[in-house]
Amino acid sequence: MYAQHRRMVERFYEDRATIRRFAEEETPWGETRLIEKVVHQDVPCRLSYRAIGVSVSYQTESVNRIEYETKLFVAPEVDVRAGDVIAVTKAGVTREYVAGEPFVYATHQEVILTRKENA
Repeated sequence: MYAQHRRMVERFYEDRATIRRFAEEETPWGETRLIEKVVHQDVPCRLSYRAIGVSVSYQTESVNRIEYETKLFVAPEVDVRAGDVIAVTKAGVTREYVAGEPFVYATHQEVILTRKENA
């Protein structure tokens, strides 16, 4: 029943994602440390943006700030966890995001993303 719907959804997967997460690793001398590991690479997906509002600040300088929600659509069997770092390549541009809690459905899953930026 869901197979046909899933095929239709996956036709829109024109982007690619690499998913990384921190995992504990034991060193040869018995110390535990956290390292970042790639758990999925080159996963077909769809990155979607939706504007959620425009706010204007009237201080010494006028600043227009557009806020938007970024959502990743990916196959339901892809293991995505909250806090994963996801690098998405869309139209030749790669940006990094941090995953929120995924919502898994029979045909796909949706993950709200937050842009990862260096200060």
